[in-house]
Amino acid sequence: MSRYKDCFANLKANNQGAFVPFVTLGDPTPEQSLEVIKALIDGGADALELGLPFSDPVADGPVIQRANLRALDAGTNFSDILKLLKAVRDYSPQIPIGLLVYANLIYAKGVHEFYQQMKDVGVDSVLIADVPTKEAKRFAEIAKDVGIDAVFIAPPDASDALLQTIATKCSGYVYLLSRSGVTGAETQMQAPASELIDKLKNAGAPPILLGFGISQPEHVQKALAAGANGAISGSAVVALIEKNLDNNAQQLADLKAFTQSMKAATSLK
Repeated sequence: MSRYKDCFANLKANNQGAFVPFVTLGDPTPEQSLEVIKALIDGGADALELGLPFSDPVADGPVIQRANLRALDAGTNFSDILKLLKAVRDYSPQIPIGLLVYANLIYAKGVHEFYQQMKDVGVDSVLIADVPTKEAKRFAEIAKDVGIDAVFIAPPDASDALLQTIATKCSGYVYLLSRSGVTGAETQMQAPASELIDKLKNAGAPPILLGFGISQPEHVQKALAAGANGAISGSAVVALIEKNLDNNAQQLADLKAFTQSMKAATSLK
C-alpha cells in the first residue's frame, strides 16, 4: 500500500479525518524550514503539502506569495529542496509528503528527471498548480511510471465530465477547492458542496481533501461534515511563520499548537 492509502485507512479505522498543513520549502530559511516542518509533524499533521518556491506563484494569495519570496531571498535552491525533503522523510518515514509545484520548475529539470528525483527523496505526490486537467493528464502518466501519485485540483464549478476525469486520473487524493480564486485565510471558506463530493466519490475518486480558506477548527469540522476526508490549511499556517520571523522558538510553538488544534477537530462523531 502507498503511504496515502495507509494514512487514510488508519484514519478511517480511528474514525478521524485528515489534517494536512501546507508550507513553502525554504521559508523562512532552508535551516528553519526543516524545524517548521518537524513542528507540524510533532503537532499531529496526518500528511504534508509542501510548496516549491517560485517567483510567480499565480495560484496563491499574498501570504503565500511572500513565503515564496522569503524562501528565494534566503537563497533556497533545488539542491536545498532535495536535502530538505530527504531530511523530512528521514524524520518521519510514514507521513505522506505531497508537493505543490508550478510547471516551469518541472520543465526546467526535465519532466521525467524531476519526478525521479522526487521519488528518490521520498515524495509521494505532486500537484501542478498552473496546468489545466487536460494537460495534467500527460504529467500524471509520467508520474505513475515513476511511482508518484498525481494529485488533481477539482474546482467548485467543475462539470460532471471534468469530475469524472479527475476521479479516474487522480491518485493519492483530490484537492477540492472550497471556493474560486487564490489561496488566503482572510477569505472565508464557502460552504463545501456535498453534491460535488458525492459525485467525485461515486466516480471512484481517491480521498478528497478540501482546501482554500481553512483557518479554524470549525472549518475542518464543516469539511468533514460535508463528506470530505480531510482538510488542507496553507495561508493560516504560513501566517504564523511570518508573524514570528524574529522569534524561532515562538514560531515553532505556535505552529505546533495550531496543528494540534486543527487535528483535534478531525474526530468524527
